[in-house]
Amino acid sequence: MSAHLDVAVIGGGPAGLSAAIELKRQGIARVGLFERESEAGGIPRHCAHPPFGLREFGRLLTGPGYARRLVALARTEDVEIHCNNSIVGFEYQNSGVKLLITTPAGLAHITARRVLLATGTRETTRAGRLLPGERPLGVINTGALQAYAHMERRLPFERPVIVGTELVSLSAILTCRSMGAYPVAMIGEEAEVLARKPLFLYPRLLGLPVLTGTRIVDIEGNPRVSAVTVEGPDGSHRRIACDGIVLSGRFTPESSLARLAGLGIDPKTGGPIIDNFGRTTHPCIFAAGNLLRPVETAGWCYREGRLIARQILRDLQEGLPDASQLGEIQVGEGIRYAAPQRVASPSGGMDCLQLRLERPFDGWLTARDATGRLLAREKIRSRPERRILLPLPASGPENLIRLSLEDRA
Repeated sequence: MSAHLDVAVIGGGPAGLSAAIELKRQGIARVGLFERESEAGGIPRHCAHPPFGLREFGRLLTGPGYARRLVALARTEDVEIHCNNSIVGFEYQNSGVKLLITTPAGLAHITARRVLLATGTRETTRAGRLLPGERPLGVINTGALQAYAHMERRLPFERPVIVGTELVSLSAILTCRSMGAYPVAMIGEEAEVLARKPLFLYPRLLGLPVLTGTRIVDIEGNPRVSAVTVEGPDGSHRRIACDGIVLSGRFTPESSLARLAGLGIDPKTGGPIIDNFGRTTHPCIFAAGNLLRPVETAGWCYREGRLIARQILRDLQEGLPDASQLGEIQVGEGIRYAAPQRVASPSGGMDCLQLRLERPFDGWLTARDATGRLLAREKIRSRPERRILLPLPASGPENLIRLSLEDRA
């Protein structure tokens, strides 16, 4: 392990790997990637189904195949990949950042001129969802299900209930079916499914009931799950016999390292505050991928990792605009979040704000400065969990940009 790096990349998923590859291709000599798992590749390692890799590699891949290609490419570019390594401390120095790392051989220190955080996201657990009832075996998240199925080749149940209607919820069905398990129901608290409706032809073709506006009010079982009781949109209760529960979606950024580093955290996304260069509130630390917001596809994270890598290169070679000149993004009612949260003028790096809504909306998305002057306006028709892109507006007086939803006039 090199004691001194130009860039330390923390996290070995698509964003971290693509950033490390791009940095090496752009001539950065010493790039190290640190992954706490035993293998790099991130979440795609657990997703044994397509589609992955079409834009990146021009062919359709499964998640594990996609992850292997990324890791092989990083090794071809001589990226130092260190698995079973966890960052446990940050110390800021004039020339960069000193990292304290736990390794299989013990504690180690390295210094890096710049650090890229790409630690990804995780699903909300049962405790985070405040689910009532007994606490039997068989309540797991999609990530754990995929690890059981595709890495350990065993399935913890045969007839589970899928909780959630996001894209990852459909992945949970695919994983179950691939191992011979048959889900008995899919439930979601929202009035409509969160993933695009045409995708839900799949569970319906399987004869799988999709119950929206429905929540779990009781879990039974000892020692394993035996049934759940759900409450429907009309307040009626229904008991569903099952032997497991898959809690899918409700992603939250894996931001513990960002907090350990003392970075500013956006309460809307749960991830670090960044500007349009991917720079956090510390000038030597950048961030990319699903750490920034929950949750985007592997392909999106791959492209974002490359983009932020080029901003790190620019920072090392010529410097980036002074952070004190950045405009602040404020979001109004009905907007779940916006990223980046700060914008430089003239712009560079990311050329769009990425937003998601809290509710269905059909009208105008506007950006105004502190005086109320219109900076940008886009007609949108969207629902929660749909990605919205707004061309990056230049900040106005007081370096402030207010985003709001305005009904059609």
